[in-house]
Amino acid sequence: MTRDEIDALCGTHAGATASDPSTELDSWKVGGKMFVCFGDRIDGFCTKTDSIETAQMLIDAGAATKAPYFHKSWVLVGFDVDAEEAAHRIAVSYDIIRKALPKKVRDTL
Repeated sequence: MTRDEIDALCGTHAGATASDPSTELDSWKVGGKMFVCFGDRIDGFCTKTDSIETAQMLIDAGAATKAPYFHKSWVLVGFDVDAEEAAHRIAVSYDIIRKALPKKVRDTL
């Protein structure tokens, strides 16, 4: 996967916006909350999982690695991931973040 392909997947989600990397962390957000993050020193993208246990399972299975500087429920998915898995990881992260938004914000998306 390329960064452009990941950006395209992120952009398909309702209310998803790309941040301005010159002023913020290079990421995609929904309702002002990050659901995918990039870094200039990592080869991939970081996504949220539903729990520390799920993140650890993905790490143990070799599907992801620990996301540097993030909470243990976030994982780093390499750009070498297939498109279906990338789309799934992004969708799961988006859903987790979106569901945590206040109802008033969710209703505007």
